[in-house]
Amino acid sequence: MTDQPQPEPTSGPTTDANAGPGVQPADAERGAPAREWLAQLQSMIENLATQAAPVAREISAKAAELAAIAAEKAGPLAVRAAEVTADAGSRFAERSRSLATELRKDLEGQGAPAGGPVATEPAPAPEADSTPAADGTLREA
Repeated sequence: MTDQPQPEPTSGPTTDANAGPGVQPADAERGAPAREWLAQLQSMIENLATQAAPVAREISAKAAELAAIAAEKAGPLAVRAAEVTADAGSRFAERSRSLATELRKDLEGQGAPAGGPVATEPAPAPEADSTPAADGTLREA
């Protein structure tokens, strides 16, 4: 390995402090407009943010006012809906009780005990010869 001398820059130190080492003055001059544009853009963004804050607050206040108005109008409507639901529920319960009473009267007229269980089909009678086993199955005697 041989030590080779490092090439020295062809020009002296840069004239732009933001350009960094190794940047030629011509390169620094070309970057100056870009930095200026970025500074202007940053300034415009800051101004927009400053001016937009009151507008955003106004929009938020208007949204809150609209929500309050909607809540005020929805309250009585919800109360009315609850009343209608309660009335409908009462009528439904009354009709269900009267239907239950009618069905029980019909069953009493057919000879079924009132209030007892209603069977749709008679249960099969166990055979006289069978006895239940310990596991619940029927054994033939």
